Amino acid sequence: MKNMKTRENDFIEIDYVARLKENNKIFDLTDKKVAEDNKLHQKGKVYHPIVICLGHNDVIPGLDKELINKDLGEYKLEVTSKDAFGRRNADLIKLLPTSIFLKQNMKPIPGLHVNLDGIYGVILSVSGGRTIVDFNHPLSGKDLLYQVKILKFIENIEEKIKSILDLVKKDVKFTLKDDNLVVNLKLNEKQEEDLIKEIKSRIPKIKDIKFEKTTTPE
Repeated sequence: MKNMKTRENDFIEIDYVARLKENNKIFDLTDKKVAEDNKLHQKGKVYHPIVICLGHNDVIPGLDKELINKDLGEYKLEVTSKDAFGRRNADLIKLLPTSIFLKQNMKPIPGLHVNLDGIYGVILSVSGGRTIVDFNHPLSGKDLLYQVKILKFIENIEEKIKSILDLVKKDVKFTLKDDNLVVNLKLNEKQEEDLIKEIKSRIPKIKDIKFEKTTTPE
C-alpha cells in the first residue's frame, strides 16, 4: 500500500455522500446501502465507488482541493458555494416572452425544468405573457457537506486509463503496449486532441495515443 498522503495527479478511489448544509438533505451519493436506508435508491442506477484524479476537477473544485494531502480513511468536509457550484448570479435570471414556450408546445408553469438552446433553467413565475426563468445551477448559492471515504490509491495504469475514458463513454475498449495507447472510440479531430491532452496531463508515462476509426457495434 502506498504510504503517503494524497497529492495532485494521484488517482484515488472514493465513496461519498453529499448533503446540503442548510437542511442536511442528500443530493448525491455513491453508496448503495445509504441510498436504500434513506429511500433514495433509483432503479437501474449502479452505485459504486468512483475513481478520480486529484487536481483535475473530476469533482467540484472545493472537494478536489480538500482531498489533497489526506491519508486513506473517512472525512467530513465542508465546501462553500463559491468552491462548489458558484454563487447565485442575478444576471442569470431572465424575463422571457411566454410565447417562446408556447411555440415549442410547452406550457410554462412555476417549477418546470426547461432546456432553451442547450441551457437548462427553472421557471420561477408566469404572469401577463412573461415568464421568469432562473438559469443558475440548481445548487448555486448552496454550501455543501461531504462525507468521503478515501478507499485506496490506484496504481495500475490500465485502471487509470479506464477512469479517464469513462468520463467520455463507459466501457470503451483500449489496448496498451510499450506505453503506446490505442483507443477504440470514434471522435472528431477536436475531441481527439482534447482527450489526448487530458490523458497525457494525467498519465505522462503514455508516449503515444491513437484512435481506431471504427467502433464495435453496440
